[in-house]
Formats: sequence, structure tokens, C-alpha cells
Amino acid sequence: MSSSSKSSGSGGGVGIPTVIQIVFIILKVVGVIEWSWFWVLSPTWISVLVVIFVLLIVFIVKVISVASRNKKRGK
Repeated sequence: MSSSSKSSGSGGGVGIPTVIQIVFIILKVVGVIEWSWFWVLSPTWISVLVVIFVLLIVFIVKVISVASRNKKRGK
């Protein structure tokens, strides 16, 4: 397999929240924006909250699925 075909796989990279985060930090440090650090760092904590929310939904669906399967086996 050539190296060009290997590079088309899923690799890391910089996502949109990371780019926005860097831009916000630069703008804050340079003094262009007067936002609190809470909002400057919001792309990070919003991303974390979204991941936690998705994991919570997956966990709830899994628990319901297992409970439903166990209930069917008991009958």
C-alpha cells in the first residue's frame, strides 16, 4: 500500500472548535475583545458538554436496552 493511500484514513487534525478557541485567545490577549475568560474559553467547555451529553444519551439508551432484554428473558 502506498503512503498516499494510507494518509486518507482518519487522522487527527485541528477541528473548528480548536481554531475558534485559538482565535478567541489571540483576540483576548491582543486586546481586541474585552470578554471574560469564561467566554473566551467557551469553545472548549461547550465541546466537552456536548461530548458528555452524547455519552449520557448513549448510556441511557444502553441501560434501557439491557433492561428491556432482561425483562423479555424473564417472561
